[in-house]
Amino acid sequence: MSAHSVAAISGSGVGRKRSALLAIGVGGLIVGTLDLTQAFILFGRKVPLVIAAGLLGPSAFEGGLGTYVLGVCLHFFIAGTATAVYYSASRRLSFLTEHPLVSGLFYGLAVELVMSYVVLPLSALHSRGPYELHDVLQGLLVHMFIVGLPISFSVRRFGK
Repeated sequence: MSAHSVAAISGSGVGRKRSALLAIGVGGLIVGTLDLTQAFILFGRKVPLVIAAGLLGPSAFEGGLGTYVLGVCLHFFIAGTATAVYYSASRRLSFLTEHPLVSGLFYGLAVELVMSYVVLPLSALHSRGPYELHDVLQGLLVHMFIVGLPISFSVRRFGK
């Protein structure tokens, strides 16, 4: 296959789709793993039950292995979705890939604010605060570095 043929294929819809899936898959996997690890460290092993409770309600806290696995799957789905949103935005807003450090930090802030002030209140847990300042700042910092940066750098690296 000639270099011209390879360039034509990589510039095709198939090549773009492959790079999108790679960027979203890698970013979602890294973010999901890092975020779940830090949550286990800060809050303990029952974190997946809390995540499942966002969908199932407080009865999830009494759930078994199936509910636990559901929480882990939901967590990685959310991480992948956050990555997909950033990837999609980066196709129109080139500064997201040109400046991944600043963009990632701000995106991490945005993810935390949306999760805390939109998703959680609308979830089956109806968590609305008021939140302690320490918890708000911790959540913002964690999401800036553990969520925003891996997403922005994965999209920059793999989302050609």
